[in-house]
Amino acid sequence: MRSPEEFDNLYKDVRDRLLVEAYVLTGDQHVSRTAVRDAFTVAWHHWDKVRGASDREAWLRPLVWKRAKHRHAARPWHREKDLDEESSATLEALSTLSMNQRKALVLTHYSPVPLAEMAREIGLPRQQAQAEAETAGAAFALARHTTPESIPAHLTALGSAIGDNRWPRSSILRRAGTTRRRAHTVVGVLATTAAVVLSGMVVAQGETPGATLSDQGFERRATKVEATADEPALTEEMLLTPRQVRRVDPGLAWSESATSTNTEGNGLVMPCQGNRFADAKGLGAIVRTFEGTQKPRGSGNKKKQRQQPPARTASATEFVELSASEEQAADAYAVARSWFAGCSTDRVQLMSVHDLKGVGDEASLFTLRSWRGPTRTIQVGVARSGQMVTTAVGDVAGMRSKPRPVASLLAASVNARCGAAGAGACASPPKARPTSVPVAGSVPGMLSEFDLPPVTRAKGPWVGTDPAKPRVNVASTRCDRTVFMGKGIKNNLTRTFLFPQARRAGEFGLTQTVATMRGAPAARKFVGGVRDRVDRCAKEGFGTDVTRLAGSSSKSRDLTVWRLELEVSENESLEFLMAIMRQGSTVAQVGFVPASGLSMSRSDFVWLARRALQRLPRLQLETR
Repeated sequence: MRSPEEFDNLYKDVRDRLLVEAYVLTGDQHVSRTAVRDAFTVAWHHWDKVRGASDREAWLRPLVWKRAKHRHAARPWHREKDLDEESSATLEALSTLSMNQRKALVLTHYSPVPLAEMAREIGLPRQQAQAEAETAGAAFALARHTTPESIPAHLTALGSAIGDNRWPRSSILRRAGTTRRRAHTVVGVLATTAAVVLSGMVVAQGETPGATLSDQGFERRATKVEATADEPALTEEMLLTPRQVRRVDPGLAWSESATSTNTEGNGLVMPCQGNRFADAKGLGAIVRTFEGTQKPRGSGNKKKQRQQPPARTASATEFVELSASEEQAADAYAVARSWFAGCSTDRVQLMSVHDLKGVGDEASLFTLRSWRGPTRTIQVGVARSGQMVTTAVGDVAGMRSKPRPVASLLAASVNARCGAAGAGACASPPKARPTSVPVAGSVPGMLSEFDLPPVTRAKGPWVGTDPAKPRVNVASTRCDRTVFMGKGIKNNLTRTFLFPQARRAGEFGLTQTVATMRGAPAARKFVGGVRDRVDRCAKEGFGTDVTRLAGSSSKSRDLTVWRLELEVSENESLEFLMAIMRQGSTVAQVGFVPASGLSMSRSDFVWLARRALQRLPRLQLETR
């Protein structure tokens, strides 16, 4: 029997102690935790052997130390941040010791073992190991300005400084160990078969029916081939199942659509995806897609069936990439985030961005609205864990703003590979925190096509003109007549967004104009002047109806949004939506002119004005 209960108890009892030991050796929390996790994965692979060991912790310790040392060697310049002074002093004192001296310090003062065992684990003769232990204690006490009797307390306190105590569930490590064992079995069988074929051990029986292996001069010995223990790889067993994907929409029946390495076709399997892979030089990738369907309620009446609303549908995608190093994975993570921060898919609007705490080493979630047909919500979670970048996508009908379903899906996906070679931090229940939209677009700080909301009856996508000097401020109205030119105004730009495929493309559109003033007081005065002129226009009448839709003001920023109805003739009036805003010394005006049958909702325009204000601090303009 595999006795998972014994494994789970061992895991719970010794993992923290092994973590501190590895931390003493490397001073690197991340590689220490990964080393402990990997060692337990190997332990479940060889559980029959570990179970029979007289000291199971001693069986694990060399694995942990070896992996921690190997991983730390790949990032020698790593330094822990946010450590208290005591812990920093302890790590500094440890750095003055050799690796053997640090091992001796651990086995003498933190996890004491008999001298003979200490010598065996360090790999030195008994007398030399004892000398190393004595030297290590004296050298550490001198560097730490303490006494040899206080060494255990300092090492224990160092363990308390390890901030993140998230551990993967033991069942995850057992699953990883089982996958590892199967992979080794397959590799061993294939290698043995290849050795047999290539060495001529497979003999065709022809005219010599009595031929045997001994007649050919070969011995009857099996070939044993060991797979490389630390070679990271992606397998289908590491992916989610339809049951786990139900969290995207529990009311649907979910099924797996396809699983592949994404090497066929154009490779664009997700909305907004810019290239086949985020890491073009990665070690591998694997993608799985899912479908969620709901059949209409059964009825024998065909007329009632036709009157029923269409069945609700959804889809989900899990995309995992494996990079050659954690640094390359971090670059791939940045590339994947840029796909969704600046989505290039037509008629898809970026609604919000959340940071996800507790999911891998770093994670984000993007909520987008697709209006290519009936409104759909696309939520995309991107996480990096070690050398792996995971992207989880949920696409559902209607508008949904809560990030929890796809955030939970992303966490489950990260944990599906937790414990595997190449994986980093695992996931705990994710905590989603709203954050500013990332820098994106041709002019960071100005609106882009992926910020713009839907327009009824519009054909094709929004298309923006290139930013240019605002010789005429199209965003202004006859009420305010705002000019973004003159003394003290610089870095002024304007751009217009249209639907070129629409019949009346020249009669409506959205324009944003921006500029930088001499300072915040000048910018505040500029915005105040616009407000005063619009207010006077409303009071004086002259065929103008003004409605304030939103407004806010503080020392650092201002925002006001209006709806203006301007009388053109006795029988015709023109609606106009306009916003003026300020962030520090930078100002912007946004105006939208609807046309017959082509308009956006007032709530969407208010939202867009707030998005423009949110982007304004990132404005990076060049004098032209």
